[in-house]
Amino acid sequence: MTRRWVSCVAAALVLGGATASAQQPLDWPRESPPPPLPARPVNFPPYELRTLPNGLQVVVVMHHEQPAVNLRLMIGAGAASDPVGKKGVAALAGQLLDQGTATRSATQIAEAIDYVGGVLSVGAGTDLSFVNVLVMRDSFDFGADLLAEITRTPSFEPAEIERQRQQVLSGIQVSLDDPAYLAGVVFGRLVYGEHPYGMPHNGTPQSVLSISRDDLRAFHEAHYAPNNALLAIVGDVDAEEAFAAVERVFGDWQRRPLPPLPSTELPAPTRRVVVVDKPGSVQTAIRVGHVALPRASPDHLAFDVALKILGGEGGNRLGGVLRTERSLTYAASADVASRRFGGDFMAKTDTRADATAEVLRLIVEEVGRLKRERVGRRELENAQAYLSGTFPLTIETPNAIAAQVLESLLYGLDLDDLPKYPERINAVTVDDLQRVSREYLQPQHLSVVLVGEAATFLDDLAGVGFDDVEVISVSELDLFLGQGTAQAALESPPLAP
Repeated sequence: MTRRWVSCVAAALVLGGATASAQQPLDWPRESPPPPLPARPVNFPPYELRTLPNGLQVVVVMHHEQPAVNLRLMIGAGAASDPVGKKGVAALAGQLLDQGTATRSATQIAEAIDYVGGVLSVGAGTDLSFVNVLVMRDSFDFGADLLAEITRTPSFEPAEIERQRQQVLSGIQVSLDDPAYLAGVVFGRLVYGEHPYGMPHNGTPQSVLSISRDDLRAFHEAHYAPNNALLAIVGDVDAEEAFAAVERVFGDWQRRPLPPLPSTELPAPTRRVVVVDKPGSVQTAIRVGHVALPRASPDHLAFDVALKILGGEGGNRLGGVLRTERSLTYAASADVASRRFGGDFMAKTDTRADATAEVLRLIVEEVGRLKRERVGRRELENAQAYLSGTFPLTIETPNAIAAQVLESLLYGLDLDDLPKYPERINAVTVDDLQRVSREYLQPQHLSVVLVGEAATFLDDLAGVGFDDVEVISVSELDLFLGQGTAQAALESPPLAP
């Protein structure tokens, strides 16, 4: 009886579902997704900004929601400031900051920060180097002392240099077998040419092996100065207490003349297609883009929104075409990498080898469509709702607030604009997007990098409009030191637009 009853119910559900499905029109469901929830109010905490006599800029943000304080110091020099022939100096110097000082060993530093339940991180990027200390409120003075000690008096002990050097070399070796990494560094070289932005910040095995202790000391001496530094203190601390601590630990730090900044001269966008042949790859890493605009440009916000619609949060036309409609990839994106002296935009994805040409064609078509056609109002509203709605999540913690504040100061932005981000995003219009897309997107001058097994897709490229292609074997790839045919190919005059 039970089995018969269950069978009847199941049959009724199947028949009912089939009947209901048959009655639905082909475009079912017709309802739009539910609208976003009302935007959360943005309550950016109060802050004070001062500059010490030695040139150190300090911002204190009073954020009393958690009994913690984040001290984040930024030096205005990173991989872009590496000496000629010594790529990787800034990165290695940054890694070594917490590996011993004039008064403490690496082990003692680690034990000290663990004892107070804090977090310590150091490193270097393209435009900057940093020291970050997060401590509980009652350890604030300890945190200030540790920050100053690590920043000002790293010892660069030979044993620690060798240990960190081997870690860097191991990381580079692993990365060189990764198609995504190769695609990224080749793309950077094509877009930026000889500019430092075109080089990976960790350097090459040859350059890392050539770095000496004197090189590290010289880089620190030249760039780690108060007039080349920014400090954000964010958390459960009063402004006067924070400024007094900064004066105590950094007040006698002597300003000094600074080396010249990296050049603002960037190559013009040029059409170029480079295939890095990596036999045995089942997928192709695809990178497409060209130079764009620096972070401080007044058009950056509108251009960023346009790229979000092309391939970012709240939009992503590339994901819709390549994944949802065609099932050609798991993910596709486009983004703006904006730095102090320039920037680029890059669309990227990975696809199966035999679909490479078709995916490349679709990416270029979408870039061209964004330039030619006006973005729909609903599309813009969706992107605005996402970007403005998620902004409060980016300023929830002292560490996140410190990062946002220091980025604004580093790029010379108005700090008062930071809490107004949702308003500024929602003020962007369709006309703004059309203007910046037409001004900054150049589909006819795209740099294209394909890393994969060339034999599976090379013959297909001409059929989608790419008949002028440079092929480089991955075994000959030498982006940095001028050795091998790959270097000669990448330094040859760019292809005509």
